[in-house]
Amino acid sequence: MKTFKKYILLPAPPEEVYLGLTKAQSIQLWTGAEVEFVEEVGTEFSLWEGDIVGKNLELDPGKKIVQQWYFGEENEPSIVTIKLHPDKKGTSLEFVQTNIPDEDFEEFTAGINEYYLGGLADFFELEY
Repeated sequence: MKTFKKYILLPAPPEEVYLGLTKAQSIQLWTGAEVEFVEEVGTEFSLWEGDIVGKNLELDPGKKIVQQWYFGEENEPSIVTIKLHPDKKGTSLEFVQTNIPDEDFEEFTAGINEYYLGGLADFFELEY
């Protein structure tokens, strides 16, 4: 199992980035796909029509989002922690995901970079 960590700068305040990550309508705009998401701890969600599914574990508006993403029944929980740090240019977003299965790491992190973080960057009009 591997851990993936990445930082990106977004030209928007942390409160706006948080809303972009937790409001179904906003998520649908930057993913371009069907979304099932409720901003509530303990709720399950689905992004990209089920390509990413998980559960909200912790929601701290404007600061932090902790989610469990599912990789299948036999694997340890994969925990995604997104921290939003104020920056003079907007927000420094820290994305950390633990327990990514070794055999899925390359393909999965390429997708995270291109679609998840890349989609967010495009949404906030940043050259990524």
